[in-house]
Amino acid sequence: MKYLVMVQGTQADYEAMAGKASEHSPAWSEKEIQAMFAHMEAINNDLAETGEMVDAQGLAEPAGTRLVSAGADGRPVITDGPYGETKELLAGYWVLDCESLERVTEIAARVAQCPVPEGAPDYPVVIRPIQEGC
Repeated sequence: MKYLVMVQGTQADYEAMAGKASEHSPAWSEKEIQAMFAHMEAINNDLAETGEMVDAQGLAEPAGTRLVSAGADGRPVITDGPYGETKELLAGYWVLDCESLERVTEIAARVAQCPVPEGAPDYPVVIRPIQEGC
């Protein structure tokens, strides 16, 4: 079964990782950024070795997001920036081919243990089964 494992974040999180603190998150140091990258690289290497990795990507900051929807007249309505209804959005993902929901949950729990600076928010990890054969 294939699963999409997603890490959520906000524009403020990306800014914190670039060294700009906010009420939402403290500024990350270069050492903390490197610890996060090392943690994710170790997970990616392990998943590649087990053959469970299909794809994984970190996404650029939400400020570059474009939301496209259908207008009342059928023409596209394009909005720059993150979604207005929510502050949390997709920060990165893995597409994994795992034998069970329990196995992918173990992996997601490992992702959730990523080191972060003291006072940083919790970064939720979401698992979604990928519907196959449609």
